[in-house]
Amino acid sequence: MGKLLRKSLATTQSKLGFILLIVIGTLLTNVTVASAQLPSGERQLGQTIIEPGYDDRTGRLIYIMTPIGPPNPTHANAHAVSPLFLIVYPNSAANAVGTMNCAHEGGDNCPDHGPGIADLAQSVVPSVYGDGVWGHDHIMDGPGGSDFNVAWHVVVVLFTNAAAANTHITTEDQLDAALDAGDAITVETEIVFHCNLVSGATYGRATPLPPAAQ
Repeated sequence: MGKLLRKSLATTQSKLGFILLIVIGTLLTNVTVASAQLPSGERQLGQTIIEPGYDDRTGRLIYIMTPIGPPNPTHANAHAVSPLFLIVYPNSAANAVGTMNCAHEGGDNCPDHGPGIADLAQSVVPSVYGDGVWGHDHIMDGPGGSDFNVAWHVVVVLFTNAAAANTHITTEDQLDAALDAGDAITVETEIVFHCNLVSGATYGRATPLPPAAQ
């Protein structure tokens, strides 16, 4: 009886160990797949450009569609314009923040504005971005938010120290905290453009733009 009990316990422990390995493996696979599937870069659909961003209230992914043409609307009422924040990360933050809405390092996949944003970051805060610019994210008020509009004013956000850049900011609360602490600054641009939101499926049907030459 003792031998049978020990054998039964050993078999049960072996099965539990095997099940645990399967569970851990599944979790790790899901994490890897989720990370690999984060969208990045501009895509073209007809005469429009689509790129990912974040809803600044929830931190959830959204997709921004902009018509191809002049970036600045000629008749934008100041009261109907909302800020769209471009938060820029240095190469030193790559492991901490992961995939960006727009990648700069290794070939800029947002070729119509990425190179200019990278140059701006390196010229304004060289102590943080001097060794390279990893990428940037777009943060804006989503549908239902008080600042949700069709016309958007681009405001660039730069970190003042490398340590602060290791925090991936995807919400307005996080952004406000970084600005209030002096860990980030804003750079106003003159860019105002029209855009609207589309689905992830629409982004998926669009064609990735070739990266900008480095």
